[in-house]
Amino acid sequence: MRGYDERSYGDGFADVYDEWYADVTDVEATVDRMVELTHAGARILELGVGTGRLAVPMATAGLTVTGIDSSEAMLARLTERDSERRVQAIVGDMVDDLPDEAFDAVLVAYNTIFNLVAEGDQQRLFRDVAGRLEPDGVFVVEAFVPSQHPDGSSSMVDVRSMAVDHVVLSVSSNRHDDQRAEGQFIHLSESDGVRLRPWSIRWATPEQLDAMATAAGLRLADRWADMAGAPFTDDSTQHVSVYRRAATR
Repeated sequence: MRGYDERSYGDGFADVYDEWYADVTDVEATVDRMVELTHAGARILELGVGTGRLAVPMATAGLTVTGIDSSEAMLARLTERDSERRVQAIVGDMVDDLPDEAFDAVLVAYNTIFNLVAEGDQQRLFRDVAGRLEPDGVFVVEAFVPSQHPDGSSSMVDVRSMAVDHVVLSVSSNRHDDQRAEGQFIHLSESDGVRLRPWSIRWATPEQLDAMATAAGLRLADRWADMAGAPFTDDSTQHVSVYRRAATR
């Protein structure tokens, strides 16, 4: 998408993200999972922390949370939510600007890893995360499972929502050959006119993510269909994969 960069998504969605995506992740189950995988006071790094919908509850549960996001608009929402400043927020790219510190766990939730669209960036992320994990630390990846039966390229126009004073249209294209998808939510309202909310992703299969992890020195420790631990099957549409660094190298 011409003109799209690492800030475009966050800046385009910050004002509606919590409303539009309130139900995409089970917050309670996510917090419980991160507590279970670590220990009280464990140092957690959340990539693409956004508005803090996960980071703040994790911090409230006793974890020590750092969050990074390239969108200052998203982080402004995090600041509003985090009145007690429990989360350390970093403005930066989640590949190039990772803090040079050690963490017990790194979390990248709800397809955020697919926001890395440049060739090789997802592999670089695995490598850089592995280098920041404590011995026996974990990298937790939550993402959708791509279709097992790709059919070339496709485009779609749909209605996301509609009311008497606004309509939100979804325009998207999917290129299976290079595993890319992108689109715009076109928000038309009487009060605000036209607002464009762009997105762009490079998706990967669970097997491709596993290969990236292996190349970075991590191993797949667990995989579930959701944060609550439902079994992952051939019919699962999403996955939560836990990659663990070996205790000794």
